[in-house]
Amino acid sequence: MFRSTIALCALFLLVVQAFAQSNFKVTLLGTASPAPRTNRFGPSTLVEVGGQVLLFDAGRGVPIRMGQLSVPIGKIDVLFITHYHSDHVSGIPDVWLTGWLGPVFGRRKTPFHVIGPTGAKNLMSNLEKAYSLDINIREVDEKLPSSGIAVNAEEFEKDGAVYEKDGVKVIAFEVDHGDAIKPSYGYRIEYKGHAAVISGDTRYNQNVIKYGTGADLLIHEVCIARPELMSFPFAKAILAHHTSPHDAGRVFAQAKPKLAAYTHLSFLSSEKISEATVDDVVTQTRETYDGPLEVGEDLTSFEISDTVTVHRWKP
Repeated sequence: MFRSTIALCALFLLVVQAFAQSNFKVTLLGTASPAPRTNRFGPSTLVEVGGQVLLFDAGRGVPIRMGQLSVPIGKIDVLFITHYHSDHVSGIPDVWLTGWLGPVFGRRKTPFHVIGPTGAKNLMSNLEKAYSLDINIREVDEKLPSSGIAVNAEEFEKDGAVYEKDGVKVIAFEVDHGDAIKPSYGYRIEYKGHAAVISGDTRYNQNVIKYGTGADLLIHEVCIARPELMSFPFAKAILAHHTSPHDAGRVFAQAKPKLAAYTHLSFLSSEKISEATVDDVVTQTRETYDGPLEVGEDLTSFEISDTVTVHRWKP
C-alpha cells in the first residue's frame, strides 16, 4: 500500500510538472490575407502563457474563433498590434465591445489593454468616439461597468521589451513591410526559458532572424503567386511587401527554430490565373529550408515545452 501511494504521488507530481512546463500555448485564430475566405479569417494569434491571455492583432472573426476554443473574449489581458493595415485591426471594435457585454463570453470589468507601435492611442481614441453612442446606451440600459469599456493604450517606438508580468516577457522588434508602411513590428514572447516569435508582416528581414534565433516556434507570414502573375502590377506591388516561401525558408534556415510555421498566407490570383497551393508553398520553402515546418490553418495550435506539439483543429 505504501509503495502504491508513493508511486501515485510520483505520477501526480510528473503530471503537475508536465502541465507547468507546457503552460505556453499558441493558437492561430486567423491565417488569411485581406481576402474574404470562409476557412481562413483575418490575421490574429492567441497566446495563452503563464495564466495570461495575449492577443496579437485582431483581424476579422476573432470572437468566432475564440468562441470555438471556449476562451472568453473578456478574458484577454492584452492586445498587441503589429501594424495598422486594416486586415490586422478591423476586428478590434468587435473584440473590445463584445468582450464587455454581460454574457459568459464577455464580462470584462477592467480597462481594455492595448499595446502597439506609435498610433495605438490615436486608433483607440477614435474608436471610443465612433462607438460612444453604443457605449452610452449599454451603460444606461444594461448597467455595464464603465471600467470594462475604458481603454488603456500604450505605445512604443523602438525595439525592446514592451510587456513583463509574472514571468511573461514580450519584446517588440521592427520589421520591413515596405518603405511607406511604418511603423511595423514583430513580437517575441518569452516564458520560463521558452520563446515564440511572430514575424508580423514583413519582407525578408534580418531582425526576424535575430529575434527568431533559437525560438521554440517561429511563425512567419508568406506570400505566393504563380509565375504567370509576376508581370501584373497589383501582384508585383503585393509581393514587394511580403516574404516569398523561398525567402521565408532562408529566414528559418538561419534562425533555426525548433518549429517553423506559416500564417497570414497570401495566395494571389487573377480572373484567369488561379492561386498557387499550399503544396507550392511547401515546395518553394524546401528550396532553402529542410527543417520542421507547419503550414498553419485557422485554429492550429502549438503547445510549447521541451518539444513543440502541433494540434490541428477538430470540430
